[in-house]
Amino acid sequence: MNFPSAARIAFSLLSLFVCTVSFSQQLVQGYVYHDLNGNGNKDQGEPGLSDMLVSNGRTVVRTDQSGEYSLPISEGMGVFVIKPSNYTVPLNASLLPQYYQRHIPNGNAATPVQKINSAGKEPAHINFALTAQKEEDAFDVLLFADPQARGMKEVNYVSHDVVEECIGTKAAFGITLGDIVADDPGLFDAVSASIAQIGIPWYYVFGNHDHNRDVTGDTERDGSFKRIFGPSTYAFEYGQAAFIILRDIHYSTDGSYNSSYTEDQLEFVREYLQHVPEEKLLVIMQHAPLIRTEGREALFRLIEGRLHTLSISGHTHTMNHIFIDESMGWKGTTPHHHFINATVSGSWWCGLKDETGIPHATMNDGAPNGYSILSIDGASYQLTFKAARRPADYQLSIHLADDIKIDSLSAAKVIVNVFSGSQRSIVDMKVNGKEEWIPLKWTPMPDPYNEWMYGLSPFLEGEMADGRKVDEALGYKMDDPRNSSHIWTASLPADLKVGTHHVLVRTIDMFGREWTGKRIFRVVDR
Repeated sequence: MNFPSAARIAFSLLSLFVCTVSFSQQLVQGYVYHDLNGNGNKDQGEPGLSDMLVSNGRTVVRTDQSGEYSLPISEGMGVFVIKPSNYTVPLNASLLPQYYQRHIPNGNAATPVQKINSAGKEPAHINFALTAQKEEDAFDVLLFADPQARGMKEVNYVSHDVVEECIGTKAAFGITLGDIVADDPGLFDAVSASIAQIGIPWYYVFGNHDHNRDVTGDTERDGSFKRIFGPSTYAFEYGQAAFIILRDIHYSTDGSYNSSYTEDQLEFVREYLQHVPEEKLLVIMQHAPLIRTEGREALFRLIEGRLHTLSISGHTHTMNHIFIDESMGWKGTTPHHHFINATVSGSWWCGLKDETGIPHATMNDGAPNGYSILSIDGASYQLTFKAARRPADYQLSIHLADDIKIDSLSAAKVIVNVFSGSQRSIVDMKVNGKEEWIPLKWTPMPDPYNEWMYGLSPFLEGEMADGRKVDEALGYKMDDPRNSSHIWTASLPADLKVGTHHVLVRTIDMFGREWTGKRIFRVVDR
């Protein structure tokens, strides 16, 4: 293949072009090269890289010995390189990986948000730069979900409540699992510029609040997302893990949406997995929970025979570990672990404000807002929840009245919300330091504090105990409390005497780690 001059083939990835052409299928050709000086341009002496994967969002091909590839493309398709382990791609000023090129001949639909302008005929070649980097098999990933900023005030909430404490992290990269904004794509730049201050590469998932609302139909709803972040379905690799990001949010002409996959997306997964060794950890990320996705069983058939899989989502403003088994359509030998991540915005930045002016934003399941850390070591992984601006060991809350009448002692319940607990967690307690651990029972139910905030429970005394809801006091609508999947309960010992006591609660999570919490209470005679 004869390449044109270096000046013509030096397509900087910073130019942000995704290639789409006319409805008739055509071929795009290009070159994946070792960017030795890291400038994002194909310079003289920079060799091609063989066996690199390039995709149009449906078909996946390998580069030949010279680093060359060719792909069919048609209207609506983009072209991107799948970042392999031990390589990196250029980053822009907001540390967004530039693994794609964008070239839309006719531009996207006009919206109040900046559109992708018409750019004419597709280029002769689309080239991709990769730079070698050492990647350990053990690494961390920061997981944000639903920052969901409404205006710059809430962009500032994201910055101060979550982003600032992550600056200086040792994590390899981060990912936001959709709903970056609340129906205002004009804030994409501001949110991503803030998250960039953490100092690591950051990937994004398309969510139902990230669309262009003035576009009819589905194909261009993610136009502004693609302008800033790139393809909404893509993949990359790091260490011994392969990550597939799927746009699961699709729209009807009436503006409604569902969680589903297109035929192109499923074919992309099928073709890509042909190149991913069985011993690697496969991580699938999308916005809405997998168990809500239409067509999920087609995806199950593609991944259930693999040795190591995990999937992660956001969307529900709750946190949950779901073990997908045969009753849910999974036919693998062991259940598939799906994790619904905590939301950065909690309950949409609602609630009473603290001394810094940031709302408590407690999620609908009673867990605090925050984020998670995915720790990968080879094909093994752990997930750790981190509450916003709280100590790392703040992993549970204990609900127990301050004063319990001795004649009501038998009815008193210790209610524990283990924020990232699962059915595989062990939860037990000691009262007054006695040696015996008393087991707690897994009891899905609404969180008592959430019910109190909504005026649904007299559990706590205070200014909201008069039956008013918090949103009535603040004038800011909050969702009703939902059943929490991570509540455990137990009765207090019946032989407690009048006086002051304390309870120590311990939980051992599905990864074998132990967390504890304490609460002081009194037994009174009247």
